[in-house]
Amino acid sequence: MTLTPKERAARAAQAMWSPDRASQWLGMELAEVDEGAATLRLTVEPHHCNGHGMCHGGITFALADSAFAFACNSRNAATVAQQNNITYVAPAREGDTLTARAQERALNGRSGAYDVQVPTRPVP
Repeated sequence: MTLTPKERAARAAQAMWSPDRASQWLGMELAEVDEGAATLRLTVEPHHCNGHGMCHGGITFALADSAFAFACNSRNAATVAQQNNITYVAPAREGDTLTARAQERALNGRSGAYDVQVPTRPVP
């Protein structure tokens, strides 16, 4: 049986999700996966907020990192991040739902480049 890229991504994601205690503990939801792409969601709860009453940047970063992980492992080959950075444009607040969308931009052997966006307002 030959799997489509989307089917292979879904199976790889399921195998990763089950033991991914960190993403589950933080309250993330795996919304969608495809080859080189993944979408995760998180509703900002009180325990995600910092002393300024906004979502802690580390929570947003963790959500982006998890989306990246599911995107880059979508071909069922174990991969990890080598380098990343983040730019915070606007804060999220308690009750907001953050949606992290990771998209592969380039892949060359074991190295790839991915963009992950986590807008603070709902994505159409």
